[in-house]
Amino acid sequence: MSTITTNDGTEIYFKDWGPRNAQPIVFHHGWPLSADDWDTQMLYFVGKGYRVVAHDRRGHGRSSQVSDGHDMDHYAADIAAVVEHLDLRNAIHIGHSTGGGEATRYVARHGQPQRRVAKLVLIGAVPPLMVKTAANPGGMPVEILDGMRQQYAANRAQFYLEFASGPFYGFNRPGAKVSQGIIQNWWRQAMMGSTKAQYDGVKAFSETDFTEDLKTITVPSLVMHGDDDQIVPIANSALLSVKLLKNGVLKVYEKFPHGMCTTHQDVINEDLLEFVQQTQQNLKQAA
Repeated sequence: MSTITTNDGTEIYFKDWGPRNAQPIVFHHGWPLSADDWDTQMLYFVGKGYRVVAHDRRGHGRSSQVSDGHDMDHYAADIAAVVEHLDLRNAIHIGHSTGGGEATRYVARHGQPQRRVAKLVLIGAVPPLMVKTAANPGGMPVEILDGMRQQYAANRAQFYLEFASGPFYGFNRPGAKVSQGIIQNWWRQAMMGSTKAQYDGVKAFSETDFTEDLKTITVPSLVMHGDDDQIVPIANSALLSVKLLKNGVLKVYEKFPHGMCTTHQDVINEDLLEFVQQTQQNLKQAA
């Protein structure tokens, strides 16, 4: 099993597939999942000749179930340690949901200053700030997040089952084509992780302000979001993030859910490939 150990002794699991001399694509998973959530994309891109890397966030999946460090600064430092261990350069970082926050902080604080990053993709991502504050009136009220934590603490297994079978993939919408396999795979990944890490993670993904991170990012960035995202509503996330990025492009998907990388993998994979393959000149023309 491929792992690295961070400076604070946390063991981080990662997958590394494809030619070592190919352009790397690094995937950052959402809460409370693991690198496995990217398997469809990783198979697709390794088949296109890319090197693909994904890790399990600390406390998630096969990484150490440590007590502390469940915050965006540690998340970003952990993936930086993986990237530096593998000496990845000219990398494209793709983050979904909480992973979008992690990727944003990594690129702003580590990857871009070290000149290791070529592009950034945010999919259904939490930036710039999820929770409602005086400065962020359109955010999610903390009472909703508190209720989520209460349900989680009372019965994590049932909470996750309902989360996956309901809003995450839009399976609660009329006429939705429900997949028990998708639901069970989501639940499997979630239950592998540390309950404390995932509980603490709610604060990390909802209360971290990425505004200044987004402002400092200059690499070409693609912001992808479904307009029926029930987990991270588009109005207070993607529509704001793209305005803060210096070189960002927004792509909105009509009626797509939060988990659109799974439910609409063919569409998402093709659009990701198009962005990955675009040259600097093509990017300028698209913008």
